[in-house]
Amino acid sequence: MWRRRFVGALGCVCVLPAVIVAALSGQAEAPLPLFIAAPMTEVGVFTSGIEGPACDVEGNVYAVNYQRQGTIGRIRPDGSGEVYLELPSGSVGNGIRFGSQREMYVADYLRHNVFTVHPISRAITVYSHDDNMNQPNDLAMAPDGVLYASDPNWSEGNGQVWRIGPNGHADRLFGDMGTTNGIEVSPDGRTLYVGESDQRVIWAFDIGLDGTVFGKRVFIRFADYGLDGMRSDVDGNLYVTRYGAGSVLKVSPIGRILQEINVLGARPSNICLGGMDGRTAYVTEVDHRRLVRFRVDRPGLAWHRLRSK
Repeated sequence: MWRRRFVGALGCVCVLPAVIVAALSGQAEAPLPLFIAAPMTEVGVFTSGIEGPACDVEGNVYAVNYQRQGTIGRIRPDGSGEVYLELPSGSVGNGIRFGSQREMYVADYLRHNVFTVHPISRAITVYSHDDNMNQPNDLAMAPDGVLYASDPNWSEGNGQVWRIGPNGHADRLFGDMGTTNGIEVSPDGRTLYVGESDQRVIWAFDIGLDGTVFGKRVFIRFADYGLDGMRSDVDGNLYVTRYGAGSVLKVSPIGRILQEINVLGARPSNICLGGMDGRTAYVTEVDHRRLVRFRVDRPGLAWHRLRSK
C-alpha cells in the first residue's frame, strides 16, 4: 500500500511544532522531516551504472561510476563530488562496503573480483577472485568480518550467494537461487537476507555459530516491481529499494512494511544509511543518474559499527 499520505501526516504532526518553536526562540534550524526525499547531487553526474553506495563517518557517500564507468565517486555532505578512485582497466564496480579498519571493499562484476582499497593510500588489491562467479553484485558485512556477496546471472534468471572469509577465500553457499541482488546481515549476525530481483522475494537464512547458513524461508514477497539493494538500521529494520516502483520500503525484522518513501525516480538501485549522525539515507537513483537523500529515525547499522571502531 502506498503510504505517502501517512508519512506526510506524520511529518506535519511531528515537525511543525519544532519549526514554530525554533522560529520564535531564535534557536538553530529545526530538524528536517523524516522520510521525505530530496536531490543531493546534480542530474547526470553519474552514469546509468550508478550503484554502491557506502557511507563513511565524516558524512561522505561513495558510489560507483561517477562521471564515467569504472570510477568511484566521493560525494561530500554539501552535494559536491570528485572522482575518488579509478578501478583497474576493464573493471566496473557495483556494491561497496567498509571494513573494521575503514578499508573499502568493492564488488567488480566484470572481472569476478572483490577489491580492497586502503583507506589512506587508496591502493587497490584483489581481496577475492573466483572464475565461477557470474558478476558479483552487492556485498554485506557480518560482525565477524565475513563478507557475503550476491551474484546474479541476469541472462539466465538465476543466481548465487558467496561467503568470503577474512582470508579472502570464497565459498559458494547457494548456486540455485533466482536473480540474487540485495543482501544484508542482521545486527546480531544471526540472519542473512537475500533479495531476488526478478522473483520479487526476500529470503531469510539462519547463520550458525560455526558459520553455516541454513533455514531458508520467505521474509517478504511482492506482487509487482523489482528489488535491488537493501541496508539495515541498528534496530534490524531493512531499507529496501523497489526498482521500477520509485520507492524505498522500511521493513521491520518480522517483515512488516513500516514506511514507503518516494525517491523521485522510478529506478532506485541501492541505498546506504549515514551522514554525520547516521540518520540520513542516500539512494542511487538511475533515472536522473544522481543521489537523493532523506532523513530516517534510527542510525544505520554499518555506520554505527564504523563509528564504534
